[in-house]
Amino acid sequence: MDIFIAFLRGVNMTGHNSIRMAALADLFASLGFKAPETYIQSGNVVFGTDGQADRVSVSESIEKGIEERFGFVVPALVRTVPELKTILESNPYLGEKEFDAARTAVIFLHDTPSKEQLRKVADVDYPPDKFTITGKEIYTFCPNGFGKTKLYTNFFENRMKVTGTARNLKTISTVLKMAEKRL
Repeated sequence: MDIFIAFLRGVNMTGHNSIRMAALADLFASLGFKAPETYIQSGNVVFGTDGQADRVSVSESIEKGIEERFGFVVPALVRTVPELKTILESNPYLGEKEFDAARTAVIFLHDTPSKEQLRKVADVDYPPDKFTITGKEIYTFCPNGFGKTKLYTNFFENRMKVTGTARNLKTISTVLKMAEKRL
């Protein structure tokens, strides 16, 4: 069995794109995923698959299932346990003098940005905030917190024309631990 983690963009308990986490887990089970478990109210799901499954088909199945059952489109950004471990271990800001996990996040992208998309943010500089793009992830480090930073999901989506969703390091670490218990 493969273990995956889905980070759903824009899912919450109230307002726009509202899905109760129990209903979300039920949807995952109905799609054939094994033992779906949600974490907090913002669309984080740990689940298994029978045999070998590729991340793209898993993501597409989740997106189609949400649209059919709940009537709206939600991007599903899916990662494997090894990918999530690498993402945490490769955080370029771990060695920062002022490193604080509470002021560091990862924006998971649906697709790997093209060279043209990367060029659109190559000259962006909003000190003291920093970002690094590696593959399908954007690491953000905001020493003064996320409340006033420009370097968040909407900025990158608008500037680069990408789809993503951000999670702080605590959330990422927690869902990774949940997933590792299944290995």
